[in-house]
Amino acid sequence: MPKRMIETNITEEDIKIEGSLRPQKLDDYIGQSKVKETLKIYIEAAKLRGDALDHVLFYGPPGLGKTTLAGIIANEMGVHVKVTSGPAIEKPGEMAAIRPSGGGFPVWG
Repeated sequence: MPKRMIETNITEEDIKIEGSLRPQKLDDYIGQSKVKETLKIYIEAAKLRGDALDHVLFYGPPGLGKTTLAGIIANEMGVHVKVTSGPAIEKPGEMAAIRPSGGGFPVWG
């Protein structure tokens, strides 16, 4: 059977280019000027304090860039992002179960 052009499974090629598809820094993010300016202030203040960024909540329908912004915040803060969704977390204890054990200040997207 010949290899299909379109695959639903993640391929090696997907892994190689995934990081370059989404912007990595706020300066690379197009649109949302007011949101970007506010986030720049929050991120810079947290870095100057040497502390974690205070809570930021993005909400809205799919496709608005919420996960992309979470990834940008993580990159700007120099931490990892942990992507999940609201429906995946039903009870308060489930948040603790998926929290990284190494400490630090992860970004949830």
